[in-house]
Amino acid sequence: MKKILILSANPKDTNKLRLDEEVRKIQAALKRANNREQFEIVTEWAVQVDDLRRALLDHQPTIVHFSGHGSGGNGLALENSSGQMQLVSTQSLARLFKLFQNKVECVLLNACYSEAQAEAIHQHIDYVIGMNRAIGDMAAIKFAVGFYDAMGAGRPYEDCFEVGCASIDLEGIPESETPVLKARQRQQFSSNEDKSIVPEQVDMKTNPQTMNFHGDVKGFVQYNSGTVNQNIT
Repeated sequence: MKKILILSANPKDTNKLRLDEEVRKIQAALKRANNREQFEIVTEWAVQVDDLRRALLDHQPTIVHFSGHGSGGNGLALENSSGQMQLVSTQSLARLFKLFQNKVECVLLNACYSEAQAEAIHQHIDYVIGMNRAIGDMAAIKFAVGFYDAMGAGRPYEDCFEVGCASIDLEGIPESETPVLKARQRQQFSSNEDKSIVPEQVDMKTNPQTMNFHGDVKGFVQYNSGTVNQNIT
């Protein structure tokens, strides 16, 4: 069984997102799947830093899905005890996910400017999806629904990603090139060889460590590289 941990955060001092709709549609996508008994969804709302760590420890998920705000190299926006924004650094996230690399197969960061976190987490997790710029609510929801529709049909992570991008295209939303998949396959040696699992690196574009998949239609959103508040969308 694949356990999917959905973490969401929309701090009071950030723009309102349609996170409840996104979660509801993900649940509906997997509920209608023929092999729905193979999935379990756990949701955590208004996630704080302690909640993130505890959720990973308590649930030991196969897939981690984060919905919320990102701030490029400054990190992801969680909540503090007052419901205000608390940024979690890229390095801290990578260090945390390193501890779960033998359990977590895929991380989906459905947040603006989250490619930096995806790259860092991908040091330890084989399949990580981030966003290379801002992404609108509708595009984020369509991508997620397409991704989990394909997962419910038993498709591999690469196909789930492509179906998610195609779902954005089908709605006529010019943001299908915003999601980026960083992927590698692991190769299991035979019993007569080294039994450890090592990554099989795939040469793709300019990065020899990963395959970087992009959608087909180029969206245009200006990225302001100024202060933290300017980068939060």
